[in-house]
Amino acid sequence: MASYSTNEFRSGLKVMLEGDPCVMIENEFVKPGKGQAFNRVKFRNLMTNRVWERTFKSGESIEAADVMDYDMEYLYTDGEFWHFMMTDGSYEQHAASKAAVGDTIDWLKEQEVYSVTLYNGSPLSVSAPNFVELQVVETDPGLKGDTAQGGSKPAKLSTGATVKVPLFIVEGEVLKIDTRTGEYVGRVK
Repeated sequence: MASYSTNEFRSGLKVMLEGDPCVMIENEFVKPGKGQAFNRVKFRNLMTNRVWERTFKSGESIEAADVMDYDMEYLYTDGEFWHFMMTDGSYEQHAASKAAVGDTIDWLKEQEVYSVTLYNGSPLSVSAPNFVELQVVETDPGLKGDTAQGGSKPAKLSTGATVKVPLFIVEGEVLKIDTRTGEYVGRVK
């Protein structure tokens, strides 16, 4: 198995720590005036989402995790699992649990492509693209004279998510939503 030395540490690196796959969130190189240099690293466990910090002396190494990110198309949910299909031509399907889908559940739209992290062949996490286009299924009616600066109202989208939108938005419109913040970006033409 591959391993990374402290001089290769960087944010986003996926490694095995305490038997679980983890991702490095932050890496700080510290060279004190006296003593040996070290790296102060903040990790997030990909299975439990626990975050903690650990230090490594210069020259130490850590095992790489067998974790791969793939672009997969969302197919459907059967109530217990969310099913994704590989887009590389193999059409291999993987079922993700509610824990793996997490907050992305608000942005899941059939036949859209999502980034799925696989560990030992099973989905560990699902992340949505930065922007998704979703249809408004329920909101208060827009009135003549409503402007973009006039305020906002809640709108329920086709995935079940609720976002704040300007007053002029009406049911049936397709909106562009930023999945990182859950905010309205604009209407889709």
